[in-house]
Order: sequence, then structure tokens, then C-alpha cells
Amino acid sequence: MTQTNAGSVIEKYVAETWANSVIPILHDYIAIPALSPMFDPGWTDSGHLAAAVALLKDWASSRAIAGLTVELHQLAGRTPVIVCEIPAFGVSSPPVSVSAAAAANDAVLLYGHLDKQPEMTGWRADLGPWLPVREGDRLYGRGGADDGYALFSALSAVEAVQTSGGSHARCFVIIEASEESGSPDLPAHIEALADRIGTPSLVVCLDSGALDYERLWVTTSLRGVAGGVLRVDVLSEGVHSGSASGVVPSSFRVVRQLLDRVEDSKTGAVLVDACHVPIPEYRIAEATQTATEVAKSSAEFPFLPGVKPMTDDSVEQILNRTWRPTLSVTGAEGLPEVGKAGNVLRPFTSLRLSFRLPPTVESEPALAAIRSALTIDPPYGAHVELLAGEAADGWNAPAFAPWLDAAMRRASEASFNLGYRAFGEGGSIPFMRMLQQRFPEAQFFVTGVLGPHSNAHGPNEFLHLPTAERITRCVAHVLNEHVNRE
Repeated sequence: MTQTNAGSVIEKYVAETWANSVIPILHDYIAIPALSPMFDPGWTDSGHLAAAVALLKDWASSRAIAGLTVELHQLAGRTPVIVCEIPAFGVSSPPVSVSAAAAANDAVLLYGHLDKQPEMTGWRADLGPWLPVREGDRLYGRGGADDGYALFSALSAVEAVQTSGGSHARCFVIIEASEESGSPDLPAHIEALADRIGTPSLVVCLDSGALDYERLWVTTSLRGVAGGVLRVDVLSEGVHSGSASGVVPSSFRVVRQLLDRVEDSKTGAVLVDACHVPIPEYRIAEATQTATEVAKSSAEFPFLPGVKPMTDDSVEQILNRTWRPTLSVTGAEGLPEVGKAGNVLRPFTSLRLSFRLPPTVESEPALAAIRSALTIDPPYGAHVELLAGEAADGWNAPAFAPWLDAAMRRASEASFNLGYRAFGEGGSIPFMRMLQQRFPEAQFFVTGVLGPHSNAHGPNEFLHLPTAERITRCVAHVLNEHVNRE
């Protein structure tokens, strides 16, 4: 079968599979409030994660993939993972560049997750996090794009390769249930499964984003994250603000002073040296090229009329969201609702702080430096703590091997009619740094469906269905070229 014919078979097969099998199950998946353990500490009792796992596992088990085995891998006290193993298909001899011994232990590791972020407020009146709604090319609801589609994409790509008469190496698909909590359980599963995984020469991650829906976008870096809950206490209980103000320091003002230690409030620049690294010249060049081909990053966000981005420079917008540290305040406690706020000088203020870190910053030392800056010598002797500290490393991709660069280009041209482009992603996938350290010779194909306005983690999240299908086709093409690489 020619490459053109194979591409036509893959396109037709993926379209039919998604229309008839994948999209209906995605509706069911979106309806399950399968919050990540960080947001549902009682997940074992609520049963929502278990329901999502069972739904996806049953679908996977139903697929007509030669040699497929599906299991639920469980470890005491940890969230489970779905494991799908598929033997090599249509392979008579190893690639020219691979020895027989290496080929015997070779694999493609395909990754995704099924746990979800919390509901968030601000959904359209006719939408909701657990209400699957399809409008044209968009399937709304929490988790469809981040990252429930991944299992369906991975397995339907393998099916498409086999159906088209192509070939693929041994595939090992792993779908975890703790990614939105920082993947605390995944390393233990990887260690327990190490002998079965082998030594992958290709890692496919389907949990990233895209700058538009016009081509295949490949992620070359991910930021790390550090943070926790900054709590400032000044009193054992609230007191009359008229009596106390001017004598008792406001916990909110103390928080403002502490934040000034770690962030320039005028520019947004993070002031902690341990959170910075020099930006590699080749990543600056990549950002410069990307900026000439797509709309400004600010174009994808729902700014209110008159609100301006932090910079209007397209290249700086890309670098700010990928290679520079930032601080976001994502939650607060100790402040009553406005309608219920009396004239009280409050005893404490808590803020959840989320620092995004450049890809190559070591997150634990950065967190330690942040904690020191916030807690040492507090104003007025206030009681200051940084609680629930979390740290996860970012990731900087190795250079693409010539075969992978060519495979991604041909896959994008076949599926999108445009060549692929690479960019750094502002979010975090903690798993990636660990995988690169474990498999230093592996190539990484990291992509995803989170394009403009898809709004992962926020209200009105949607999965752009044509992009999900096209990415599935791209994965099929790359799997076929991987096993035939030279």
C-alpha cells in the first residue's frame, strides 16, 4: 500500500472510530466529576475516579487491536493507572539503526491522564463542568481536552496503523489518575512496571497544547511549578476595626509586604534569584520564528474591553509564558464574602501562591528560596507560614532526531496540510522530566489539543474534535515511521 493510500485509510478509520465509538464515551466521561486527589481527598470513598477508570478501561478492552492486553495496575495507597500493552505489529526486522538486542527491549511509551481539575466558576448558563455539550466542532465539559481524549487517541492511532497495513513497535500505553495533583503516584507505578516497559526509544505525550488549530504543534519545553499557601496570623480572633486599626497590623497589609519580597507588583517580575535561568539562544530563536506565524499569545485570552496584556511584543509574550518565572494568586481564605463582611479587623489572611518556573530550574531549591523570602523576619513579628508546599520540575526537550523531525513534518502535512511547528508550553507536566532522566536516549513527541480558548482548568473548557482526530492521525503516522526509521 502506498503512503498516500495508507494515509487515506488512516483518515477514514480515525473519523469513523471517533464518530461511532469515541465521542459517545467522551460524553459519559465528561459527566463524571473525577477530581484529582488534591481536590478530592476522599476520592476512594466518592468513587468518581474509580468510575472514570472503569469507563476508560472497559472501552480500551473492547478494541480490536492485535495482541492488546488491558489491566488496572494498582499499588497500595495510590491512585491506579490503566496499562495497555500491544506487541509489535508488521515488523519483520528491526530498524537499520537499531541492534537486535536493543530492538527486543524497545517500545513506544504513550502517556495521558484521566483525573480532572475542579469545577471553577464562570461557566456559561447553558454549560457546566459535568455537562457534556457538543456545539459544532466543540465538545464542552471538564476533562475532555485535559486529558480524557488521550487514551482514545492513543489506541485509535494504533488501530489505524494496523488497519492501514502499517507497522509499529511494541507499544505501552499508561493513563494515570494523579497528574492534576502533580503526578505523586506515577513514579512508583513506573518503577513497578519498569521491566515491562523496557527502554522506550520514543515517548508520546498527549497532554499539551497548540497555538492554533491549523497544524500540528509540538511542545519543546514545559515550565515547572512551586508554591503553597501563604498564611499570615496577627490575632487569635477578629476584633472591631474601628478600635484596632492603627494599633493592630492588618494581616492583609502584611501579606502585601511579603509579596513585595518575591514579586515586583508594577512589572510582575519574580524577584527570587533561584527562580531564574538564562534563556537558551535556540529557544529565543524558536520563539521568534513562532511569533511571525501565529497571532499574539494575548489573542487567545478573554480580555475585558480596554484591558491590555503585560507586553504587546509577540516574542516577549511567548518567552514570558514559557521561559520566565511568574506568580499567580489562585485562592484565598480568611476574607468573608463582601455581602457578609462586617467592620472587623480579621485575624488572618491566607493566599494560595502558584509560581511557574522556567523549564530547567530545579523546583525544590526554588521553593526553599521562596519560603525563606516569605517567612524570615516577618513584619511586626506576624506569624507567617508557607503551608502545603509543592514543587515539580519543568522539562526541556532534547533535539529532535532527523527521523522524528521528518515524521512529524509529514504527519502534519498529511493531517493538517501544513508542516508542524514547535513551541514552549507555559503549563507543567511533572512526569516529563522524570521520564527524560529515566530514558535519556529517548525521543519525545509531546503534543495536545489545548488550543486557543479551549480553557483547560477554567470555565467553558472544550475539546476541539477535528484537532483531536488530526492529532490521532499524526500519532499513527509517527508510530509507523518510528519503526521504519534509519
